[in-house]
Amino acid sequence: MPRKARIVVPNTPHHIVQRGHNKQVVFVSDDDYQYYLENVFEWKEQLNCKVHAWCLMTNHIHLIINPGNDMDNLGKLMKRLAGKQTRYVNRLEKRTGSLWEGRYKSSPIETDAYLLACCRYVELNPVRARIVGKPEEYRWSSYQEKIGLKEQDKMDTDACYLSLGETQEQRMARYKRRKGDRFIFLA
Repeated sequence: MPRKARIVVPNTPHHIVQRGHNKQVVFVSDDDYQYYLENVFEWKEQLNCKVHAWCLMTNHIHLIINPGNDMDNLGKLMKRLAGKQTRYVNRLEKRTGSLWEGRYKSSPIETDAYLLACCRYVELNPVRARIVGKPEEYRWSSYQEKIGLKEQDKMDTDACYLSLGETQEQRMARYKRRKGDRFIFLA
């Protein structure tokens, strides 16, 4: 029986989730995380995709990606990421087989309000998993770029983030405001 086709909407952000095979650890060292991110940003440039948020956990990833005009770019990007990371880990660990559990999951994000909620969900993953107390403490997510702790050179800003303020400083300050595990985006 053929696989069910994914719904991919051109010029629309998509929330991507991919888990390690049998929920096993995918990222062991800082080099593993760094290698994956380097590939994300290399392939997003080559395929003209936009990356609005990400979080790499030890056994799964979350990405918010806009495939641009060509909806096939999302599948191409994810196939290349999965293949490169699998070959990298298999070579390091002298093993064979799949690193990832089946196909990645993808959900279109069709409104700005939902995009902000998805970015919030993705970047709060390490807090909910009790890895860190605050999202700015986690190195492997886009949150540090959004609040100015890291240079914002790789992430693509979206209209929703830009609407948080007239200046970058305003946007960063408003994005950082939160109550408990929720962000507060009001002025």
